[in-house]
Amino acid sequence: GDLYEPHGLVGVSAPWNFPMDEILLLALPSLAAGNVVICKPSEVAPLCGAEVINSLKSYLPEGVLDLVQGDGAVGSLLFDLADMNALTGSAATGKKVMAACANTLKPLVCELGGKDPCLILEDADIEKAAKDALDFSVFNAGQVCCGIERVYIPSSKQKEFEAAILKHAENYEEIAPLVTLTQQAIVSNHVESALSAGARLLKGGPPQAEILKSTKPQGSSFYPLTILSDVPQSAKITREETFGPVVALTPYDPKDEEALVQLANDSEYGLTACVYGEKSHAATIAAKIQAGQVGVNCWPLAAAPPQCPFVGHKSSGFGYHSGFDGWRQFSKPKSIVYSQD
Repeated sequence: GDLYEPHGLVGVSAPWNFPMDEILLLALPSLAAGNVVICKPSEVAPLCGAEVINSLKSYLPEGVLDLVQGDGAVGSLLFDLADMNALTGSAATGKKVMAACANTLKPLVCELGGKDPCLILEDADIEKAAKDALDFSVFNAGQVCCGIERVYIPSSKQKEFEAAILKHAENYEEIAPLVTLTQQAIVSNHVESALSAGARLLKGGPPQAEILKSTKPQGSSFYPLTILSDVPQSAKITREETFGPVVALTPYDPKDEEALVQLANDSEYGLTACVYGEKSHAATIAAKIQAGQVGVNCWPLAAAPPQCPFVGHKSSGFGYHSGFDGWRQFSKPKSIVYSQD
């Protein structure tokens, strides 16, 4: 017969951008598999994580779920102590955790960074595609690992798409502040370097950032909703995680869709993607994209059912959030083989 046994102690390390949700995505299946769990929230957002853990602890037996707080040094202690580790974080953090787990070959679940593309085909519904490209680029002030960070638009529809996205941007009054001044500086640097590389500013950017700096309280980390077009594929904002309220539009030749697929896959990351166009046409392109979840005429996380696993390819990690695979990974299979006598 087949059995599934718990690993023992699972260490869960949560990020700051979704400090409550990510704990639940990893801690609940760990507990359901029979493990005990220690959670470390991000030191940038410690109180949210503490609230979740303390609420859960009030319904669980003593010692089944515990909380530790601290920076990376505390995280390293947890990685050493646990029998299995699960984290959501950056690719750089994931590599450090892998190194910490290597000596004892501990199982590891990593949901890491992304630089997720949105591909607009020539037969797409431009209004819907523009609205989604905007909404899911700036959701949570753009601080979403699977948020849209690259938008590829057919050159034949560039003016129409730009007009549509600017129209939808009028519905946004103000974007919430970024998590820290450090993050604000990263976003600002990416935008300014893109402009220096030849991108065109359609909205926001440095001029609006200066206005916010002079009108918001000193030390605030606001950055304006920013829309860029003609962003080069070689620009930093196309290569590295930006994590800010920026829409980066890059035109492509609609007669060469293989080149479009190459642009989309030209990244070390492969978390999610989305393709907009006639359904069967978009599905054909979606099958060629190197990502764990690809939405056809939708942002995948907004439409995916709970049983759909969320998994990264390439430097976006391995292991699963959600789905049957996401729950079963917190146990280890064991076969009991009986004599045939």
